[in-house]
Amino acid sequence: MSRELTATEALRLWHRVTLGQVRGEGPDLSLRQQAILLQVYLIPPPHTVRGLATALGVTKPVVTRALDTMGELGLLDRARDDKDRRNVVVKRTVAGALYLEQLGDLIRREGRREPGAT
Repeated sequence: MSRELTATEALRLWHRVTLGQVRGEGPDLSLRQQAILLQVYLIPPPHTVRGLATALGVTKPVVTRALDTMGELGLLDRARDDKDRRNVVVKRTVAGALYLEQLGDLIRREGRREPGAT
């Protein structure tokens, strides 16, 4: 039976999850990078740099910088839109899907722990 977390319990959960990410072997993404990655994987495609900037309420250069890093890590890929060469389409990768699957597993694992546990 699930119950609603208090604000402190939710923050403790978030703390354990972020510690798990920092201590883990995977990439240590910023919140902005995580938000972009989640947007691309949880919202049906297509995704463009312009569309991501609008969805996140940031500028296109901010998205581009984040995509540069995530592209180097293999978490996302970019390509020019064949229909409109001005647009850059952001695509999912196997590495990105695996990263998010592991993150989801970490969140679930930490969420099952005792609420006051650190």
